[in-house]
Amino acid sequence: MDVRAPALVLALLCVLAVPGPATAVGLPFQDPGLPVDVRVDDLMSRLTVDEKLSLLHQAQAPIPRLGIPYFKTGTEALHGVGWSNDPDDRWNLVRADRATVFPQALGLASTWNPSLIQRVGAAVGDEARGYHAADPDIWGLQLWAPVVNLLRDPRWGKNEEGYSEDPYLTGAIATAYGKGLSGDHPVYLKTAPVLKHYLAYNNEKDRSLTSSNVPPRVRHEYEDAAFRPPIAAGAATGVMGAYNMVNGRPSHVNPDLNDVVRTWTGKELYNVSDAWAPHALTQLQNYYASEDEAYAAMLKAGLDSFTVDNNDAGAMVATLKSALARGLLSMSDVDASVRRALTVRLRLGQFDPDGGPYASIDFGVVDAPAHRALNRHTAASAMVLLRNSVLPFARPARVAVVGPLHDTLYGDWYGGALPYQVTPLDGIRARGATVTGVDGLDRVAFRDAATGRYLTATDGLAVAAPGPPGEGSQWDVTDWTGDVSTLRNAANGRYLSGEWGTYHTTASEIGGWWVSQQFRLEPQSDGTHLIAYAGYDTNEAWWPYPENYLTIAADGTLGIGPKAAAARLVRELIRDGAATAAAAAQGADAVVVVVGSHPYVYGRENHDRTSLALGPGQQALIDAVTRANPNAAVVLETSYPVTLARQPDTLLWTTHGGSETGHALADVLFGDRNPAGRLTQTWPRSAADLPPDLSNYDIIASGQTYLYDADTPAYAFGHGLSYTRFRYSRARVAHGVVSVDVTNTGRRAGDEVVQLYTHQRTSRDRVPRQQLRGFSRVTLAPGQTRTVHFRLSTSDLAHWDVTRSRPVVESSVYDLLLGASSTDIRQRVALPVRGETIPPRDLRQPTRAENFDGYAGARLVDETKARGTAVEVPASGGWLKFAGARLDATRLTARVAAPDAGGTIEVRLDSPTGPLAGTATVPSTGDRYAYTTVTAPLTAATGTRDIYLVLRGAQRLSTFTLSP
Repeated sequence: MDVRAPALVLALLCVLAVPGPATAVGLPFQDPGLPVDVRVDDLMSRLTVDEKLSLLHQAQAPIPRLGIPYFKTGTEALHGVGWSNDPDDRWNLVRADRATVFPQALGLASTWNPSLIQRVGAAVGDEARGYHAADPDIWGLQLWAPVVNLLRDPRWGKNEEGYSEDPYLTGAIATAYGKGLSGDHPVYLKTAPVLKHYLAYNNEKDRSLTSSNVPPRVRHEYEDAAFRPPIAAGAATGVMGAYNMVNGRPSHVNPDLNDVVRTWTGKELYNVSDAWAPHALTQLQNYYASEDEAYAAMLKAGLDSFTVDNNDAGAMVATLKSALARGLLSMSDVDASVRRALTVRLRLGQFDPDGGPYASIDFGVVDAPAHRALNRHTAASAMVLLRNSVLPFARPARVAVVGPLHDTLYGDWYGGALPYQVTPLDGIRARGATVTGVDGLDRVAFRDAATGRYLTATDGLAVAAPGPPGEGSQWDVTDWTGDVSTLRNAANGRYLSGEWGTYHTTASEIGGWWVSQQFRLEPQSDGTHLIAYAGYDTNEAWWPYPENYLTIAADGTLGIGPKAAAARLVRELIRDGAATAAAAAQGADAVVVVVGSHPYVYGRENHDRTSLALGPGQQALIDAVTRANPNAAVVLETSYPVTLARQPDTLLWTTHGGSETGHALADVLFGDRNPAGRLTQTWPRSAADLPPDLSNYDIIASGQTYLYDADTPAYAFGHGLSYTRFRYSRARVAHGVVSVDVTNTGRRAGDEVVQLYTHQRTSRDRVPRQQLRGFSRVTLAPGQTRTVHFRLSTSDLAHWDVTRSRPVVESSVYDLLLGASSTDIRQRVALPVRGETIPPRDLRQPTRAENFDGYAGARLVDETKARGTAVEVPASGGWLKFAGARLDATRLTARVAAPDAGGTIEVRLDSPTGPLAGTATVPSTGDRYAYTTVTAPLTAATGTRDIYLVLRGAQRLSTFTLSP
């Protein structure tokens, strides 16, 4: 029986019940033969003010008098059609239960194969169209994907949503996926992808209250460089604002949405808010006194759609009307955004009598056989061989498959429901071998040291009950990553959950917004353990318990309380998981150990990580099994880089790879597919190698990512092994083309990902240690040689010159580095470039303080609410460095704000404690946005010197001049 039959019948009924596209003809906006601008002009002329305002909402009501249908923004589609929302209840998530679930976005990028990812995007776009045909009220055609936020720090809770720490690779993969989603018609869109989340969004803790400190070079060279390529290529129809602030200003009123993002393309962009975020401007960030001001500022900054208030646009319309009446907003502002919304809707075919060229796609495309095959191919292409001593396996007769992930697959927050599952055990068993499966989990009982009672599942609740410990008092422990574990009851197979201080065992899966199945098992000096609740609730300011430990009352009721009141529990080992797995491994011809993370545990939306360590239970499992049988391959399935206390000899990494994980894994393990995935972010040796502050976005100053990090990583950016070997030879450059010959010197066909990096030998500024400029995944038969070409123009070598606020290509020798990873360089060519020499700084003209060369104790903030960036120091002070300035100055003039007591600005030479040239007194201005001009005479100094502005006392510096 086809298990899809009920879903397909339901979908067919939905298609028959849903009205088709508008069929009225005769109005110019309905005429496909007219240019897009003409059609939009006509429609704009027919709309009332209220109708226009309603089109700025996430749920755009139909306009029957014009035959305009309902339009809904925001279907999630990071690696397949994920989920949407019931329009009558924005928080009622509707999972796509038949959609193809491809590998997580991080895995898609790990293929380093844009042509493949474009095919994946095309399949996802088709399935989005299929869902839309079944129910357009729920499944909108504006897709909130891809995420192009850079993976500068693997502790980010949403690491799996992004592609890479590198902007070039991220831009290439995002462009490919977006092109697939958009379709190949020159005018019409299959779907309308939106890039998430603009800008510099990489932390979950207090994400709406934290400000990303992004100096100009970091913004131009790093953050914007990931968003620009898909926009410029027409592979995205807009961006989504981020929850965070950037340089003190909420992202939803960032003027760069208009001033920068729209300059990357000649097409209309339709920018949207994140869910509820417009309310944050007044309710969390307290940036505006009223929503009239906040909503007006959003539109004027460049956001065109409000994702608020479920399916009811009434409150938003009333707010915007009030803003219009108060003069905070003009109709021209409204019209600009309405025009953008209508342009995208028109390109989606909504106003065509026949629905446009993609209207024929129906639900039958969902989970199609071709998509299953593509999914399997993609999952295998994404796998990265980190270490190898035993693979590929030579058709073993007896295989042991062990570990907590050996016979299960997990979805993630933004993925659809897996329509089917081919687990690692399934995929390996399909090879015909005799396969033994063992989860390798410790089964334990927890006895209260004070009373002798056991933690027990009874009738859905967990209590402390008298022994002896039967199955209801036994728990399978999975140590995931960091120090967080889950406890599954042996009797009912359900997980201990601890939300709101009540412990129950009704959850059949780990998940939900709060993920209340998370606990920390804390060993004590007396041999007992404490159990600490580690659900997401504990990160919220309103959570009422400062400490979250399991307590046991006199009647056996479980509760939550401070550590001092925590129950001391004796951990009794019922079954040794590592020993059980090792026993299964001993008699096998080959062993596959499947360990890793859970997408909902220890990091996800609204929750970051502090550790990257694989859980101790899983590490012990690896150690025991590999000792018992050296012919073992460890498969690490995670959503982010993970550190191991001891590295196995063979290690294969994959993200959570979707429904076809098991088939794809078997393809690689047994040599049907030669692994060629490559890491898209650096794997540190431990979290201690990362900056202490996750919210430090200045990767140049902090030395983050392969671009600036001098530490030796566990695994480098771009790393990945193969079952064959490749030789690089004859690197050369001519007429803007870099070429290298690559030969497969092994006995197997395989793919090599050839990577081109550059390094600038000399510069006025700190430049990357190396920087990716091109890559190509090539397939080579044994003995075959192919010449790989990369186009590289001189302009590609530019970096941002803060002294003149523009890109610059400096005169220097540039090393062109060709190899298999950022640390495995096989060939190099020196390229002398005659460019510019950055002249000494000219501080005689007003200089923006943000264009410093170095700083301490300072942060970037909003100059005004509308635009501009200033530098702020606290009462304890700070300093700014302006290197290589030509001096003939006799006066300092500075524009500064000091909301409190005021302070001073010292001009010093050569260092923050160097010779003092002059001091300006800064009076209190009473408000952080109230600027005044201060001056001070300077001791004459000549020559070219480093200038330090030492600011003492809380103040904001906008611009300054050192004039003759």
